Amino acid sequence: MQASRLREFQRRPRRGSLERPLDGRLVRAASLVVVLPLLVLAFTTARTDPLPAPALPASFDGAAALSLTSQLAARFPSRVPGSGTDDEAAQWVASTLSLYGLAPHTATWNQHVPDLGDVSLTNVSVVIPGSSPGVIVVEAHRDNSGVGAGANDNATGTATLIELARAYATVGTTSARPRPLHTIVFLSSDAGAYGGFGAAHFVARSAYRHELRAAIVLDALGGLRPPRIEIAGDGAHDPSAALVRTAVARVVEQTGAAPSLPGVLRQLVDLGLPFAYGDQAPFLGASIPALRLTTADDTGRSDASDNLAALDPRRLTQLGAASQNLLGSLDSGLELAQGAGAKLVLGSRFVHGWALELVLLVSLIPFLVGVGDMLARCWRLGVPLAPGFRALRRRLGYWLSLASIVWFGGLTGVLPTGGGRPLPPDGHSATTWPLVPIVFGLAAALAAWFVARRRLVPARELDAASQVGGYATALAGLGALALVVAVVHALALVFVLPSLYTWLWLPRRFSRRWLRDVLFGCGLAGAVAVLVSMGGRFHLGARTPLYLTELVSVGYVPWASALLALGWVAVASQVGATTAGRYGPYAGGASPPPRGAIRETVRRTVVAVQSRRR
Repeated sequence: MQASRLREFQRRPRRGSLERPLDGRLVRAASLVVVLPLLVLAFTTARTDPLPAPALPASFDGAAALSLTSQLAARFPSRVPGSGTDDEAAQWVASTLSLYGLAPHTATWNQHVPDLGDVSLTNVSVVIPGSSPGVIVVEAHRDNSGVGAGANDNATGTATLIELARAYATVGTTSARPRPLHTIVFLSSDAGAYGGFGAAHFVARSAYRHELRAAIVLDALGGLRPPRIEIAGDGAHDPSAALVRTAVARVVEQTGAAPSLPGVLRQLVDLGLPFAYGDQAPFLGASIPALRLTTADDTGRSDASDNLAALDPRRLTQLGAASQNLLGSLDSGLELAQGAGAKLVLGSRFVHGWALELVLLVSLIPFLVGVGDMLARCWRLGVPLAPGFRALRRRLGYWLSLASIVWFGGLTGVLPTGGGRPLPPDGHSATTWPLVPIVFGLAAALAAWFVARRRLVPARELDAASQVGGYATALAGLGALALVVAVVHALALVFVLPSLYTWLWLPRRFSRRWLRDVLFGCGLAGAVAVLVSMGGRFHLGARTPLYLTELVSVGYVPWASALLALGWVAVASQVGATTAGRYGPYAGGASPPPRGAIRETVRRTVVAVQSRRR
């Protein structure tokens, strides 16, 4: 008799009951649809060979480049965009190019730059006409933050740019000007250290903007760190695989070691969150294949020690020669290196962005099938769902109120606004905490929470039906959010998928409570990946949330993306409250619920006005 009772006590809950509202067998069967896109992804993963090297060896003069670097850094150590020394540096670049018989063109415009205000920026360019259609851009920003001498970042890039242009000069030689196959534009841009405003202006306003086919960005080529290649661009665009492989091959030929490329995790974050730092980003955002060759990180930590003594002349010569050979390879095989789009670069192989999007989109089907079946079962079991949806709406309203606080902060000038370019991680806005506005913002957020929580706190001990209702409504909201993300930016689903397939199993009964906590924590992996990637890349630490908020306020990250992120946070808060046993059906589950503060105030005002009229 005792053994019979023990078997009855340990019997597995019946499928479809409150203990097992999710049909795991149905979800597993629906997961088979993901096999086909995974096969497509596997079979479309391709390998690309680099373009052939130029027939003639590189003639790059490293000593001359080092001399130009020394002149620029010594005469104009502070080249803050819009300053007088920045204008003098632009004139120096133009006059130096003129000495070689080249005809520089100067473009000046007014631009609002966060931390600097409204300033006048200047681009200096030289055009070498070619015999075939298509334009190749070799670009280097000329400015710096003004903290150090800017010898490496980016006097070395500017000097290399001048030396590469000098190869097409007529002064000092009896031979005719070399004529490239394609038109080449050598561009010395402004405000590159503040988000790439000069490069963005060239892409948007240049007379060659419809003929641009590729871009090589030279940035800090004489540092002591190993060289690396940056390939992230605005709008989740990456350069063609042929361009990346060619750049790697040309660097290996000169240095004997392959330059580092972004890891898979960082590439996924950059594709899902369309963020890129550096002058290659505006070109890629316009679907122009581009990459940035550099030896410095993007944190700005080395600005104070960026002087002539910290340069490596040998590295400058090597990367200058590699840049010249890369330009020669592109000029002879430009048609093979065209095309920019989302992709994952895995060494010598790459994964097409459309194949990755297909996998992410089809991965929604099992989740949506499971949640739809769960809602139908809850309806048949009489589980109250309306209070859960009202609670989710209340939480969403609270987080949207925080978005209004951020918007008000930008409106009042507390947060930087305008420009539409990423902020420098070492800039004033990203490194300075506005303590008084933050205190007032936190006080407003806390007051809004006290107003919202009156309808969300549990009025009694949570029963099984209410708990399942809280989970089911939150998962339904998560599914709706995932569909919107799929329409707006499908690659951002990489951040949502961990929460889809870990939180989906939370409504089931677990013999050990910590398993539910582990599942909830695993669902936060997407958000944690963004914070870790951004914070680690720029060494932001605790300033990472502030930096992400400022990316929204300046208009670089669209408000639509920010609102979708807040929608996910609202769902996560309801799932977390239910997991912790702190979920309460909206207004105690009353139907209809009592009026809130706003509705009650409006009702009393209307009643008072009507009474006065009577």
